[in-house]
Amino acid sequence: MSVMLTLILVVQMLSALAMIGLILIQHGKGADMGAAFGSGGSGSLFGATGSANFMSRTTAVLAAVFFVCTLLLAYFGKLAPTASGSVLEGAAVTAPVDSSPAAQIPGNAPTAKPDNSVPPAPVK
Repeated sequence: MSVMLTLILVVQMLSALAMIGLILIQHGKGADMGAAFGSGGSGSLFGATGSANFMSRTTAVLAAVFFVCTLLLAYFGKLAPTASGSVLEGAAVTAPVDSSPAAQIPGNAPTAKPDNSVPPAPVK
């Protein structure tokens, strides 16, 4: 099970990085306007329109792979039993009982705390 989760996580990370790269490489719709007036930006490896189709389809496929991996990781994460049920529950168990600075010094025994209560206001 651990090997499969690791494999799914690697595929998800690689698809995310490839998606980021493809999205950054693609040019927007406004860039075609400059190519139409002869700026020379239309020449590319896949042709003027072939690059947009290839890259947008590849981005869509990578997005689908990313979402499928995310759903699988969520599903398998829900199936795996945890020792305490929650990360926060485990943190609450290890929290110190007395968080005063004197209690955190090693060798300092807790002493009786002074009564700092405020007396009630006199009634008139």
